[in-house]
Amino acid sequence: MYFSKIDSLLNDHSKNVVAFSGGIDSTVLLHYLYIWQKNHPKSSVRAIHINHGLHIKSNYWANHCEQICCRWQLHCTILRVNIENNSKFGIEAIARKKRYQALIQSLYPEEILLTAHHLNDQCETMLLALKRGSGPAGLSAIYPTMKIGKNTILRPLLEYSRESIENYAKKYHLTWIEDESNYDTSYDRNFIRKLILPKIISKWPNFIKTVSRSSTLCREQELLIDELLINQLDNLIKEDGSLYFLPLLEMSNIKVYALLRRWIANQGRLTPSYNQLKLIYYKIIINQKQNMQPCIQIGTYEIRRFRKCLYLLTINKSLKNNKILWPDLNISLVLPQNLGLLKADYTKNTLRLPANNEYVSIQFYANGYFHLLGYQNKRQIKKIWQNLNIPPWDRYRIPLIYYNDTLISAVNLFITTDGCILNNDSGWQVLWCQKPNDYTSKNAYIADLIKF
Repeated sequence: MYFSKIDSLLNDHSKNVVAFSGGIDSTVLLHYLYIWQKNHPKSSVRAIHINHGLHIKSNYWANHCEQICCRWQLHCTILRVNIENNSKFGIEAIARKKRYQALIQSLYPEEILLTAHHLNDQCETMLLALKRGSGPAGLSAIYPTMKIGKNTILRPLLEYSRESIENYAKKYHLTWIEDESNYDTSYDRNFIRKLILPKIISKWPNFIKTVSRSSTLCREQELLIDELLINQLDNLIKEDGSLYFLPLLEMSNIKVYALLRRWIANQGRLTPSYNQLKLIYYKIIINQKQNMQPCIQIGTYEIRRFRKCLYLLTINKSLKNNKILWPDLNISLVLPQNLGLLKADYTKNTLRLPANNEYVSIQFYANGYFHLLGYQNKRQIKKIWQNLNIPPWDRYRIPLIYYNDTLISAVNLFITTDGCILNNDSGWQVLWCQKPNDYTSKNAYIADLIKF
């Protein structure tokens, strides 16, 4: 039977979701699962089609997918994503990222996302990795399975050739979409698929299978290194996710690079290139001059150093000059850049209430000297942040309470004498309801995490 190995990957209660483009590969996969589900009635199968809106026939393709699913009595969700072609990574990469974001965000807990990548795709991906000069991690190519939170991504056709998929489609008289852009050899993958691989296969018929075996060996090597380094890496990672780097100074460069890659990957970020790893090592770890705040930007994140630890941070626009009025303290105030919201709590007298001629605002910058409650003398704000162990990049992301132009409090950190309660006056406190760091959410990093 075709694709019989797929049966061993699923169980009687599998909640299966097929990424359904309407092309021959995903059509064959969806049809196989449609038949499979009939023999496993406690399981479920549904399809998700992503409409990128990039082609004149995009809506026609979406309608085709709906009709196929209607014919097979399967539920089909059509998701439209907006693609802006203003990235240095190109339209292919942006579309792929948006597609996976939409797919993962649409999954319910415990659902399995199945994609129709096959043996030929594996070979093409490895050749593209060779073109980029990738190491064993990149040459591992497409992973057959991976966990994303409570969901699993599965590539059940990865052991099967494009030819076997075409034979299945002919046997069952399936219809599918033909995307003309697949013949455009200006795209790297199409160039390899249409112009390079046919010549190689004519010379070496088993080339695709042997390349797949090489990618498997690279993947196994990476998994072995993971096992060997996991305990050491766990001992270096702090509760806040930062990496204690002093022990790295006693290790070889090769081992340091391996640990750095895994620390970054564990936080769901795009793995740095070899040159970027060298920069992190020499510019941030080795260069430990006082008053230096080195930073390396990689894609959407950056690496910084603070007090013997490395931090991986999302790149955000500075809030230094932001000023947000809070006219009605009875209404929660939403902070920018997913910093959460502020609520007024009148059950505790922490701050004095603003006077009638004072307006309340939230700012993210203070300069000069301030007299903090509990201290005898004024202190420079820079020294205050240092004593509170606040990294430089977080000092412009902490909401500061101002009455007019007077600093009253840094939420959860300190109160100035200008904000203290006098006598038996009534007061209030500010509750900061923070959201979890965006890199802990599967939706924030799925496009960086998945290998294609």
